[in-house]
Amino acid sequence: MDSSSTRRQATRAKLYEAAVTLIAEQGFSATTVDEIAERAGVAKGTVYYNFKSKTELFEELLRHGVSLLTASLRAAAEETAGRGGSRVDALDAMIRAGLVFIDRYPAFTQLYVAELWRTNRAWNSTLLVVRKEAVAVVEGVLREGVGAGELSEEIDVQLTAAALVGMVLVAALDWQAFQSERSLDDVHAALSRLLHGRVGGCQDPTPRA
Repeated sequence: MDSSSTRRQATRAKLYEAAVTLIAEQGFSATTVDEIAERAGVAKGTVYYNFKSKTELFEELLRHGVSLLTASLRAAAEETAGRGGSRVDALDAMIRAGLVFIDRYPAFTQLYVAELWRTNRAWNSTLLVVRKEAVAVVEGVLREGVGAGELSEEIDVQLTAAALVGMVLVAALDWQAFQSERSLDDVHAALSRLLHGRVGGCQDPTPRA
């Protein structure tokens, strides 16, 4: 990669960070290009050099953020498979990867979850596409698990994948907002127990006397 491409990527990263922080704080409509440029430490013209409009910047921000999350989930699944772990192990590793991502990018996560519930945005189609990409990684592991006999054939793959992603997002936001004294390991352990009990199947479902 040449130096000009490296510089442009660095500039875009600054703009993404500035935009996501400001929009999470005060909303999309209230955030101006001037404010984004000032927060990023660049000239206003630099914003328009990289993006045609504030809306395009936000769409690219959504793509960029969710692509990072998707890559983290995929890497966790591949690493688990590489060391011979089961698909449930891979799902567990993906839960942790999701929590690590959210802990690193809390403002983006808050913004992403908020936008999922809005229906009148110019970027709704973009949001649906990137969400599908992230959930598809989890769907792939679930299908492999069902095919290998590790998971029940009764599992609704699409709904379960969406539920797992949603569980991580909502639990992580609740953790950061209301239970910040907990460690990432604590939160992961709690979600891991849910995974192994509800998706992986209890080892001994019979109540003990």
